[in-house]
Amino acid sequence: MNKRTHAERRVSALEVLDGFMAGAYDAERSALAMQRRQGALGSFAIDIVMGDVWSRPQFSRRDRSLIVISVLAAIGSDDELSLHTQVGLNHGMTRTEIEEILLHVAAYAGFPMAMKASRVIDDRFCQIDQVDRLPERSPSAFRDDHERRAAACDVRRTLTGGRSNPDPDEDFAAFIDRLGEVGRVAYEWAFGDVWSRDELSRRDRSVIVLAILTALSRVEELAFHVPAGLNHGLSRTEIEEIMVQMTIYGGVPRAIEGTLAMQEAFAKIDARG
Repeated sequence: MNKRTHAERRVSALEVLDGFMAGAYDAERSALAMQRRQGALGSFAIDIVMGDVWSRPQFSRRDRSLIVISVLAAIGSDDELSLHTQVGLNHGMTRTEIEEILLHVAAYAGFPMAMKASRVIDDRFCQIDQVDRLPERSPSAFRDDHERRAAACDVRRTLTGGRSNPDPDEDFAAFIDRLGEVGRVAYEWAFGDVWSRDELSRRDRSVIVLAILTALSRVEELAFHVPAGLNHGLSRTEIEEIMVQMTIYGGVPRAIEGTLAMQEAFAKIDARG
């Protein structure tokens, strides 16, 4: 691997920081201000977070924002979430895409965290628009249970690469047999209502879920969602890059834990031939 000087990493970091702020501030002055205020923590934030991780080419900046917003919302890091809501917009995300993340936060980290994050994001949108209240939003589509189960069956088809039962009633019944009423909610709501929406691609939804599961140390769920990410079009390199991003936003121990789960999932796939 190539070795870079500190000066080279700093150049990369300033380019990332300039993108964070959409050129609104002088990146070099902002970096020096962080060092003065926060010492080593500030210099690491520039040189490591931005110069080492955010500058990597394996993911677009937009995709890295997708990961970071998902994790910050899931762990309740309000100040950072507000900042990265703006950063995500600067990286090309739409408001609809940012709001859509919260549905997966609700399903995979709980409604309390999603509602809390929603207030932070709404407040940032209001600041941008210079208003006290955002316009009314549209509700989700109102579906009967048979529609939800049909949508869930299609989601599971893509998650499993076609290995799930193609009959919605039989697939749903298998969930109930295994998980009872928890299986019903997971099938009808998480798969049938959330995953089936068109506001984000299933590839992006896999990115979000893999990031949240890693941040929350849900290793058993990663065993399912790592192959699902591949089935949704992510490459192994991209899934590994999610773990790299998690060293900064979830911590090294959880990134290592996620990496080991990822490697085990890859090994099982390879063993099947």
